[in-house]
Amino acid sequence: MQSKRECEQWCERVNPENKAALEAWVRETGVRLVQVNGQRKYGGPPPGWVGSPPPAGSEVFIGRLPQDVYEHQLIPLFERVGRLYEFRLMMTFSGLNRGFAYARYSSRRGAQAAIATLHNHPLRPSCPLLVCRSTEKCELSVDGLPLGVDRPSLLLALQPLAPGLQEALLLPSPGPAPTQIALLKFSSHRAAAMAKKAITEGQSHLCGEQVAVEWLKPDLKQRLRQHVVRPSPKCLQQESGQLVLAREKLGSQGARVALQLLCQRVKLGSPLFLTKCLGTGPAGWHQFWYQVVIPGHPVPFSGLIWVMLAPDGQDGHEVAKDAISARLLEALTQPRASLLWSSVQSGTKVKH
Repeated sequence: MQSKRECEQWCERVNPENKAALEAWVRETGVRLVQVNGQRKYGGPPPGWVGSPPPAGSEVFIGRLPQDVYEHQLIPLFERVGRLYEFRLMMTFSGLNRGFAYARYSSRRGAQAAIATLHNHPLRPSCPLLVCRSTEKCELSVDGLPLGVDRPSLLLALQPLAPGLQEALLLPSPGPAPTQIALLKFSSHRAAAMAKKAITEGQSHLCGEQVAVEWLKPDLKQRLRQHVVRPSPKCLQQESGQLVLAREKLGSQGARVALQLLCQRVKLGSPLFLTKCLGTGPAGWHQFWYQVVIPGHPVPFSGLIWVMLAPDGQDGHEVAKDAISARLLEALTQPRASLLWSSVQSGTKVKH
């Protein structure tokens, strides 16, 4: 097994010419490079910067980099088309780059100029650069949260781990386990990356459970959209075991049909829905206030819920009623619900 010093000596022998050229350029220009978390960074902000960071859309992704290329060749090239706010070169432990980097300009115009001018630029013969708009991922998915976790509890658990958190949404997990998934949106890619790192370094435990933390994938976002539009209710059970409706059997009918059937089985009458849209969020999310009156239940159910609407003109109130029904199914089939059913049927009032 190699010692730490032997590893350092081996790394020093990798690409020595370009490393020496980089060091000379740094001494000559006074540029400060900081290496942290597998990347080497210039700026963010650069010297003399005054004001807020650049807006979203001002960063470009740079791909197809030769692994022995460093900042002394890349930063001057990308500064030709606009002022750089930040430049990040992804690095390996050996000192070679990982083949890609990110350049963030002081404005969107600089990023557009970099794409127009430097995409397919021949950095070397037969080595055209890939330069395109950076997606600047700012969203994480945290899957595997217990059903009992609510939004305030989640925010409290995330407070020391995610200082740049802007939004947090809790939804039923699309996976087979009866858990929840949280969608977290951050103020920047860096804030999201640091939160991901903090949760992972904590052995991926959050709210007392092992969770899976990933960048939010577009296909997962689409699956969640479908999940909210057509919720797949969990198995519905009465404590006596006489009421068991399999998820597969109800999946094609929808949560509202399942709730209606449940209320009929215990002779409570048909649920009546009142909904009001309170506002909209990013990516098609809408917040609704609701109240559901079940005639045989002593008190109405009320609360707030977020739903995602597809861009095809869906009726938001109908989508909200489906999502509310899924929530009520879960609430009414918790262990304490059996006490509620027996109390309702015997005419005893129970506080909800």
